[in-house]
Amino acid sequence: MKNILKKRMLAPLTVLILVLTSDLYAQKGNEQLPKDFDRYVQRVLETFEVPGMSIAIVKDGKPLLTKGYGIKKMGHQDRVNEQTLFPIASNSKAFTATALALLVEEGKIAWDAPVINYIPTFKMGDPYITSQLTIKDLLVHRSGIGAYAGDLLQFPPSNYTRAEIVSKIQYLPLVNSFRNSYAYDNIFYLLAGEVIEKVSGLSWEDFVKQRILDKVGMASSITRASLFKTKNNTSASHARFDGIVKEVTNFSEAGIGDITNPAGGIASNSVDMSRWMITQLDSGRLENRSRLFKPSTATMLWRGVTPMPVVNLAAEIKPAQMEYQLYALGFYTYNYRSERAVVHGGKLDGFVSRVFMIPGRKLGITILTNQEEGGAISAIINHVVDHFIKAPTFDWVAGYKKMQETQLLNVKKADQSTSTARNANSKPSLPLVAYANNYKDAWYGNISIKEDADRLLINFTHSKGMEGVLEHWQYDTFVVRWKNRELKADAFITFSLNPDGSIEQAKMKAISPVTDPSYDFHNLLLKPLKSDKK
Repeated sequence: MKNILKKRMLAPLTVLILVLTSDLYAQKGNEQLPKDFDRYVQRVLETFEVPGMSIAIVKDGKPLLTKGYGIKKMGHQDRVNEQTLFPIASNSKAFTATALALLVEEGKIAWDAPVINYIPTFKMGDPYITSQLTIKDLLVHRSGIGAYAGDLLQFPPSNYTRAEIVSKIQYLPLVNSFRNSYAYDNIFYLLAGEVIEKVSGLSWEDFVKQRILDKVGMASSITRASLFKTKNNTSASHARFDGIVKEVTNFSEAGIGDITNPAGGIASNSVDMSRWMITQLDSGRLENRSRLFKPSTATMLWRGVTPMPVVNLAAEIKPAQMEYQLYALGFYTYNYRSERAVVHGGKLDGFVSRVFMIPGRKLGITILTNQEEGGAISAIINHVVDHFIKAPTFDWVAGYKKMQETQLLNVKKADQSTSTARNANSKPSLPLVAYANNYKDAWYGNISIKEDADRLLINFTHSKGMEGVLEHWQYDTFVVRWKNRELKADAFITFSLNPDGSIEQAKMKAISPVTDPSYDFHNLLLKPLKSDKK
């Protein structure tokens, strides 16, 4: 990794030009960035093994920095620049919320109007919630379904349409009280996209591009994730596999579908994200002094609605301890030290992003990275904010590195504990052929399990690439080992039997505590379909 990140030898004059250019960038606007900021970012890249990132910093309505750091792809020298596209993932949610806000301003929808006023066919698992769920409820993660419920319909991309996925919300189990508990979801943002299309006559993708990106001046950004792999200046994705950071070829080769665009499909760069933050921080005012939205809309978007859990941070990063956290409309808000922050994060395979704004200081920071390491982002954001609010110096790099090491150790211990608890001498209750069948879940659909050469193969028929081998674990529990190891989502599947020895149902559960929560296997209840076997 050190060789990859090592600076190439440059002629003295070239070095001088680069240093002067960097200094000019850092001093644009009326305030300077932290001293030796580029060196600090380089330390972060090396410490957390992040190949590259793009950073935008704005202050008082002006960009202080729009710059790329590091490389786009491990093993290559092509460097990230200010125009390099990265998926912003769930930071797309703020654009969906803003799109709805524009329709509210036009009187075409109302925040507190029921969704069924606009999508009459919409249903939840409870008729009362169906009748009461409002446009605002679509954005604030309090519907009653579990966290990330239904994400297997989206990640990896399934062959269902967006409308078909939305129609399946009625089958998702309700595990919380309506409007009483926070549980992050993506699927209701898809429904928000359907509302936008129904009311405006434009697809979510076209509405956001024409009504938001074009007006803000985000000329390079895209609203269709499927276009990402067709662009020239894009970053590759990377993640840690068995302790080693590698490229995630899933993303670069297969790309990602457009199903989930309203929840996480936008790709952007530091230049465009600087314009987005400036517009947000100026309550909707555009560069030409016209307005994208009214100041009252900015207040609505940033106002906390759903209380979120607040965890006690370890001593290594204690100065970042928040006292409150609320989900707003496409953003969440909490305190950083004495300042109110308006924030959101995003993650897709091999990419992590964060938008962090302090409205009271007219300060905004966006960081887009090509490695799944949130500590790297936090170490930079906290360092920058501390500089502007004149907070005491703190070594955020060391703090988040210690946190990373602790988390990796805890995962290793958890995996070892799982293996230790196993009864390796136990046997399945039935011959392998008895487990082979077609199974159906109410919201996901059909899943196939077949016997082949004395082993069981599983196929999530609606999700390309989700094929694996079942290895016996203990009793009637097997482990699903996905053929595509980049999924990092091996799971237990446990079969329950009827009194006559036939299979009643099967349930799944991710093995590792760090499996992406969008693999919501635990929400599946697989029922065998009728079999022709005698």
